[in-house]
Amino acid sequence: MTSGTVSAPLSGKVEAVPLSALNQFLYCSRRAALIHSEGIFISNEHTLRGDLNHEHADLPGFEHRAGWKLLRALPVWSDRLGLNGKADIVEVRETGGRVAEARPVEYKSGKKSKWLNDRVQLCAQALCLEEMLGIAIPEGMIFHAKSQQRTRVDFDAGLRGETLEANRQLHALLADGTVPAAEPKPQCEGCSLHDVCLPESARSRRFHLFEAS
Repeated sequence: MTSGTVSAPLSGKVEAVPLSALNQFLYCSRRAALIHSEGIFISNEHTLRGDLNHEHADLPGFEHRAGWKLLRALPVWSDRLGLNGKADIVEVRETGGRVAEARPVEYKSGKKSKWLNDRVQLCAQALCLEEMLGIAIPEGMIFHAKSQQRTRVDFDAGLRGETLEANRQLHALLADGTVPAAEPKPQCEGCSLHDVCLPESARSRRFHLFEAS
């Protein structure tokens, strides 16, 4: 994906895909296709750790903290973008019984970082909430369980454009139904689908029976 590219929302009726698929796609398009086109998913220590860190946030309900109302496991969606899923936490402030401010908070198991896939997933949640609530959402938060720190993410024009373009490419990939070829990357080592994907095979030289010497 080209950084800073702005793409219009999808036109016409499109099949909704999970918000998490955006994260998977930017992490590795082959992984996204294996999971969301082929239905292949295998857990490992990294995915299980992430599930454990989400346990509290994934319990539906709400609480109040520091002037914000915290909505946990809130379903969010966008018919315009063909996305749906759950926001770990949405912090809202209400005025006159209506939501006047909102910001999504995404829980991640690792330490503080600035990975594009995490920021795009969070921005996509904000785009869904803007469509649902009819308000502008300028920022959100990523909570890093390992460091117990929050990172503020500004939903500026650049990130919004990258999110829309990633969403367009993701929908095109899943609509096509093909699985991209394996491409060895540093993140392959910790991927739960490593033994299915076999990225090392992409490095193997292919021999032909009548190959010229």
